[in-house]
Amino acid sequence: MSARIHGRRAGAPGKIDSVLFLAILALILASLPRHSTGEGDETVSWNDDVLGLLVFKAGLQDPRGSLASWSEADSSPCNWTGIRCGSASGRVESVSLDGLALSGTIGRGLLKLERLKTLSLSANNLSGNVVPELFRMLDFVDLKKNRLSGELPSPMGASIRYVDLSDNAFTGALARDFFGGGHLLRYLSLSKNRLTGQLSPSLAANQTGLVTLRIAENGFSGDLPDWIGKSLRALQELDFSWNGFQGSIPPSLATLSSLRSLNLAGNNLTGVVPQSLLQLLRLSSLDLSSNHLGGKIPFGLFSSSLQFLNLSRNEFLGDFPIWPPCHALQVVDISGNRIFGEVPSRIAQCSSLQHLNVGWNVLSGGIPGQISQLQRLMFLDLSHNQLQGGIPSTFTNMSSLTVLKLAKNLLVGNIPKAISKCERLVELDLSSNRLSGSIPGALSRLNFLQSLDLAWNNLTGPIPKELVKLESLSSLDVSHNHLDGPIPKGGVFNLVNRTAFQGNSGLCGAALDVACSTVPKPIVLNPNASSDTAGILQSGGHRGKNKIVLSVSAIIAISAAAVIALGIVVVSVLNIRAQQAAPAAALKNNFFMADHNSSPSSSSEDLAIGKLVMFTDGNDTKSEELLPSAHSLLNKEQEIGRGGFGVVYRAAISDGRTFAVKKLVTAGLVKSQLEFEKEVQQLGKIEHPNLVALQGYYWTSRMQLLIYDFVPNGSLYSRLHERTFGEPPLSWSERFKIAQGTAMGLSHLHHSCQPQVIHYDLKSNNILLGVDNRPLISDYGLANLLPVLDRYAISSKFQGALGYMAPEFASQSSKVTEKCDVYGFGIILLELVTGRRPVEYMEEDVVILCDYVRALLNEGRGMSCVEPSLEASPEDEVLPVIKLGLICSSPLPSNRPSMAEVVQILELVRPLPGIDNSNSISRSSSS
Repeated sequence: MSARIHGRRAGAPGKIDSVLFLAILALILASLPRHSTGEGDETVSWNDDVLGLLVFKAGLQDPRGSLASWSEADSSPCNWTGIRCGSASGRVESVSLDGLALSGTIGRGLLKLERLKTLSLSANNLSGNVVPELFRMLDFVDLKKNRLSGELPSPMGASIRYVDLSDNAFTGALARDFFGGGHLLRYLSLSKNRLTGQLSPSLAANQTGLVTLRIAENGFSGDLPDWIGKSLRALQELDFSWNGFQGSIPPSLATLSSLRSLNLAGNNLTGVVPQSLLQLLRLSSLDLSSNHLGGKIPFGLFSSSLQFLNLSRNEFLGDFPIWPPCHALQVVDISGNRIFGEVPSRIAQCSSLQHLNVGWNVLSGGIPGQISQLQRLMFLDLSHNQLQGGIPSTFTNMSSLTVLKLAKNLLVGNIPKAISKCERLVELDLSSNRLSGSIPGALSRLNFLQSLDLAWNNLTGPIPKELVKLESLSSLDVSHNHLDGPIPKGGVFNLVNRTAFQGNSGLCGAALDVACSTVPKPIVLNPNASSDTAGILQSGGHRGKNKIVLSVSAIIAISAAAVIALGIVVVSVLNIRAQQAAPAAALKNNFFMADHNSSPSSSSEDLAIGKLVMFTDGNDTKSEELLPSAHSLLNKEQEIGRGGFGVVYRAAISDGRTFAVKKLVTAGLVKSQLEFEKEVQQLGKIEHPNLVALQGYYWTSRMQLLIYDFVPNGSLYSRLHERTFGEPPLSWSERFKIAQGTAMGLSHLHHSCQPQVIHYDLKSNNILLGVDNRPLISDYGLANLLPVLDRYAISSKFQGALGYMAPEFASQSSKVTEKCDVYGFGIILLELVTGRRPVEYMEEDVVILCDYVRALLNEGRGMSCVEPSLEASPEDEVLPVIKLGLICSSPLPSNRPSMAEVVQILELVRPLPGIDNSNSISRSSSS
């Protein structure tokens, strides 16, 4: 022992050795016989609590020091962080350590706490198996949001009332004796794990008091159990969503008279909705979306108590349901079915409605004006139907409306100017109709508007210059109309690419590389005019007779302006020289930088103190080398790409190195500098051969830049769809390597990074090609930099990802997980094989790539969709990749494999020598 002590570093405390010593001592004491000596029993038990907690602590890592009060020098654990003792016994009864970033395992030390009844360790990073004996002594268990694995502990104790093991990595099936002999359980959540198998009827034995049962987002299969309605009579919430259940909805569910929430979304259910469900008079939330249910929507399903209804993405057909009084309804989504007929005017009776989505059906007739009576409506989607007539001017009364989607219909007439009174609109989509007339300049009053799509209509006239005023507008599409005149400059017009204006033969401007031929008439000042306005414009015949005469005051004003301008130039030059003389170390951390959008007359308030941070060790890059000035870097000549979150520029420094600098278009979405830097530093620690490395960042309150490695060979999209003349197509071997490398990079983000990184915008534009066409994923983690974005805002930012975006983005009730990236990867696989774009617009039709390939495969003609240049490629490799692409792009997230599984599948198809997945490294604990 003495050698161990002397071997410590100088100044290092001996706390860890003491904890280990006490842990060993606790195990020794546990094996010794006890002798009852009256009062001495309580003393021994008291020590059991202390030693048990110290043994538990010894198995944890505590990065925040939250357990500093847990000291072996303190014999009273009742005052320790997270510990609560019984008032009478003085023994530890509760351990609550939620959200403390603890890692490690839940050891057997807690078994020493004989009076322990409550264990709450949620939202940590705990891993490993759970000691089954714990569940036999506890009343309350909350271990959600950890990384616990293995099979679920069973059986439960007889006194247990509350169990939450959701959002972990438990595997296997539920044992028949999972609940044990207890009958006091009220709450059970096993959602978001990896559980499989079927549910045994024995699970329901004696559980007559269960109120909440959640097993969503697992891999359970088989028919929906009929015994639920017969045995669990006290249920108020039942969530079996996003599993693999099949068959029909059991009518016995109607016997659950207390049921308030029923969620069976994301399964493989068939048949019709039982009429008996109408007996659930207390039901307030019903979600049957993403199944294969059919028939008519039962009359009366919209009961007086129902608040949330989602029947989207099924096979329902028939007339639009005529609703009886529905004053409680707040959310209705019946999109993605085959509902026909007209939108009933009686919908106005649903006065509490906030979200209405009936898109992707076959509705006809006009849009009822009564819909404007829904004063609380915030989301309205009538897109992808066959609606006719004009847009009701009564929409102006809908002051709460934030999203209006009327795309892909047969609407005619003008765009009502009064629509500008919907002041809270964030997205307006009127594309693919037959609208005519001009674009109302009044749209510039929609100060919150982020996305405006007017493409594929019959609009005429110029693009209103007033739209430049919309500072929040980041997505604009007016393509394929009959617009003319110059494209305005500034605002959103500097963000969107040329495709947003194509199909308008009369438009001109730099965005289309078409010069505007119109020359403005000269302005001539007439000193003999009797008023200020009478002599401003004169004909060409008078220009030779009259001279421009300036008053003395005008001359003085011009002279003063010239002096001021000269002074500004002198001060600027002196500032630049002073900065260049400053030490390089200071320049690397703080320097002045002007926002390139500022006008030349910007005041000193337009300047912001900037902070430059480079991650690469040993790099002597100076701020003045990388970012000489905002105007020299952030200009059109250096621009190399645009996306939903910003513009990318090329920046070369004096030593010959080149970087790609992304200027984020945040529009005030970044909460704070601290949160931004925290997220960026996490991204900077991620390294992988198939990820574009983030080398640094630059921050001011008005502008944020991300600095990446420069990848010179362009994107996979441009190589597949925009090849220059004479450039050879990618070979099958090159495409396969691109697929495999992309899968490995994405798998690293999903499974090796902690916390997990979800891309949200995976598409071929974001796959860059390096040396030997090595794929490099770019733009990962950008959504994390803008923490105030919700699901809708993210999807609107990724307008360019049409065809890659997973279906769950369109549903308010579906959780968006890393499986959205798997969907995008599946589309990229099909893109690699077919050479087609994800969505292609024909003259009279729209071709969706995954539907096109799936149809050919079902007909036994899978190889006919292969790009002609790949016809000689091995069928035993091409067909498996096609099938993998279709599986990855399954509409149901639960049917998609993980990216780790995708990597393994591709290795089985064709192992690639020289690619070692083990070389994935990270510069932090994130890997």
